[in-house]
Amino acid sequence: MEIRLIKTFQTIVKLGNFQRAAEALQYSQPTITIQIKKLEEELGVKLFERGKTITLTTAGRLFHERADSLLREYDDLNVALGDYIKGEAGLVRFGASEPSASNRVPEILAAFTKLKAKVQAKVTIGTTKELAGMLLEDRIDLALCNQPEPHLELEFHPLMNETFKLIVPDDHPLAARDDIRLRDLQDEKFLFTPGSCAFRIRIEEMITKHIGKLRQSSIEVAGITAIKYFVQSKLGIALAPVVAVTPPIPGTVVKDVADLSDGPSLGILTRRSASSTSRISLELVEEIKRMYAPRGLAQADGQAQAAGI
Repeated sequence: MEIRLIKTFQTIVKLGNFQRAAEALQYSQPTITIQIKKLEEELGVKLFERGKTITLTTAGRLFHERADSLLREYDDLNVALGDYIKGEAGLVRFGASEPSASNRVPEILAAFTKLKAKVQAKVTIGTTKELAGMLLEDRIDLALCNQPEPHLELEFHPLMNETFKLIVPDDHPLAARDDIRLRDLQDEKFLFTPGSCAFRIRIEEMITKHIGKLRQSSIEVAGITAIKYFVQSKLGIALAPVVAVTPPIPGTVVKDVADLSDGPSLGILTRRSASSTSRISLELVEEIKRMYAPRGLAQADGQAQAAGI
């Protein structure tokens, strides 16, 4: 059913006859008559009783009652599509791995939705491997995560390398030390994330290089953002991304370790073909790049130093 036919029908009802409707719509009267006949054929009902004056049939009255809501929905749809095309509205399906999902994504979306008030967002949390699979299956539009295994259909846009810190209970002997090195940790009980985690892999590389085999058994914790609470309960110490352990929670202290290497690369993962990504999602990618430009990272490092971490 054509929207113009509904508009013609509503105009005839509003103005009372075909002639005035034709003048208002800038059609000839025969054109108006043809349009109404076509509408009646499509609906399979008679809409008007014709005579010296025109009146609505019972079916015509029913159609008239519903036609306004149809036209309003059509107008709303046009506005929504216009906003979508201009990059002012739409749904962004945002994937993120921890600790970025908890500690970076809220700030990113707060800034972006302030610029794009009509944008809706759906946040999905998963591992880097899971998020890569979701992108390939078109279940998310972009992901903030560590660098995955290369894939021909995916593109990784690096933003920064994660920075590691040591987190210990506040009554631990290391809490009062200013100069800490990895070899000083060889007798400690470590808290680790699972073996497939990019943070765990990098930390074990550093331990193997500087310590060798640890002398105590470790505890594995599935969530990187939960590790600080295990440290708080004095279950062990941990090397973790600074974003996951700051600001320190009560009962913990975050310390520098002099010979720590950088952590894995953090960046934005997208499909390589931009044609399959909405304009609003592409604008979010650019906003994240702007937020995590080198100047922004330097400012964040300065804030971390001012906080004593």
